[in-house]
Amino acid sequence: MKIEVWSDVACPFCYIGERHLELALESFAHRDQVQVVPRSFELDPAAEPGVHKRMDEALAAKFGTSTAQVAAMQRGIADKAHAVGLDFDTTNASTANTFDAHRLVHLAEQQGKGKQLLFALMRGYFANGLKAGDHDALTAVAVDVGLDEARVKQVLAGDEFAADVRADEQTAGTLGITGVPFFLIDGKYAVSGAQPVAAFESALDQVWAAEHPIQMVGDAGAGAVCTDDSCAVPGATTTESGATADSAGGPGSTATPAAGQRS
Repeated sequence: MKIEVWSDVACPFCYIGERHLELALESFAHRDQVQVVPRSFELDPAAEPGVHKRMDEALAAKFGTSTAQVAAMQRGIADKAHAVGLDFDTTNASTANTFDAHRLVHLAEQQGKGKQLLFALMRGYFANGLKAGDHDALTAVAVDVGLDEARVKQVLAGDEFAADVRADEQTAGTLGITGVPFFLIDGKYAVSGAQPVAAFESALDQVWAAEHPIQMVGDAGAGAVCTDDSCAVPGATTTESGATADSAGGPGSTATPAAGQRS
């Protein structure tokens, strides 16, 4: 099973939604057969690279509200994050252009660490005041999850993986994705938003059942079976007394009572 997840480092509900999916996978019987692939989505692609603004002030200006109202909104989000064991403190958070962060996630994905780096960046952003557009800060997080420092700096100094980020965003547009997180399972089943853990559990079970239907093998009518009111042997007929007769018409063995019936 392949789960593609469109998200942004600077999206609080992506941070929470990723955690909800992780918790759902912990109880999923086939979790070892699930591949989670991060996909890029920028909430503010027009943000000036390298420029960081206080989050509360930037959001207040964007939505035409006060910093106090933004703080109240953030407390509500923090409660949701804390409920699933996530650190969340945006006191020192700042807005940023996240394009380079997404490029690094693609680098990490080449080494099987894309999901790990993305979550580390989110945790840094929403819990530790990480400046998501600062190359030194990004490098430190990438190295911490096991990426080579020289390679990380090489990528940040150029435009490697820019096409991969744009390809993810183009696919998002084709799919009609306008908000994140967005989860696409096996290319055709979608879950939008930071749904509750139970919703992800249900989605995983439903998709697995749909993609792996039970198929009967052998002759379905050839085996002896018991129903809730009788047991029967294939090729035998049932008498009025409940006994079975063989196909030649002679008496056969008495029908075995089904579970719950008296003999």
